[in-house]
Amino acid sequence: MKHIKNILAVIGLVVVIGSLVFAIQADSAAKEEIKQEVVDKNVADGYQISAIEIPSDLNFADEAVPLEDPEILERVDREFLVNTYWQSNALLLMKRANKYFPIIEPILAKNGIPDDFKYLAVAESGLQNVVSPAGATGFWQIMKATGKEYGLEVNANVDERYHVEKATQVACDYIKKWKNRFGSWTLTAAAYNAGPAGIQKYMDIQKVDDYYDLLLGQETGRYIFRIMAIKEIISNPDKYGFAVEKEDFYNAVPTFSVEVDTAIASWTDFAHEYEINYKVLKRHNPWLREPHLNNSSRKKYVIEIPNKGYYRSTSEGK
Repeated sequence: MKHIKNILAVIGLVVVIGSLVFAIQADSAAKEEIKQEVVDKNVADGYQISAIEIPSDLNFADEAVPLEDPEILERVDREFLVNTYWQSNALLLMKRANKYFPIIEPILAKNGIPDDFKYLAVAESGLQNVVSPAGATGFWQIMKATGKEYGLEVNANVDERYHVEKATQVACDYIKKWKNRFGSWTLTAAAYNAGPAGIQKYMDIQKVDDYYDLLLGQETGRYIFRIMAIKEIISNPDKYGFAVEKEDFYNAVPTFSVEVDTAIASWTDFAHEYEINYKVLKRHNPWLREPHLNNSSRKKYVIEIPNKGYYRSTSEGK
């Protein structure tokens, strides 16, 4: 009797395992069918993963890229493929560019910096106020010492590396300085990423003076090619398969300026006076790093306040 029970138990276990295997196979088949339906639909809709044609006149700041060099062409191709088919990131960059390029472009132009350098900011930060592991901060990834050297206020209370206009001006000053040293805009952009001392070291060791002749570390070695790929994709979204309408882009909220030359005990209370909250105030003035302003020197600061109607009014400000 005991043997019969054991046999029945084994048979039952086999049946259960068989049912599970069948269910898994059926589920796998269903998933494959769904995948095939998606592929068929994408093909029918004209969506295909394909190689990308590299523009024959590819350049950075009107300095031509030697595409006849097969190694250079492969590096260019890599960045076009990576940045085109990372669709979510490319789309976000396009949306942000519409919001922030109108701020950056006139500052570059005023300083005689080629317009292509706005894509350097995209490559550095994705047009976000991020902080790198090394402490580089803001759209232009400016180090603390560099910011202070070029006249920015950088402390726990106020950090103007987060101020887009002021940081862009510092980036322009920095770029102009190193363009005078290196001669080419391409090497200058590389120096922005690796540091001028680093680029000079590579040039001295390898006895070349052209970015495309240098053997560099991976990040700087990809840097210029990534900038050019981002430039092409953002400038020609349709060409690279992005169906983006004007209303899809992000837009800057109009603001007016308020001058402050005293200490502010509470930015929250200050915000409520203009029928906004602290979050909105910080969104438009990210360089304010604490909930108050010390300002013992009575320095004049310009605070941007959004026009009415773009955000919900605070109950305190009504």
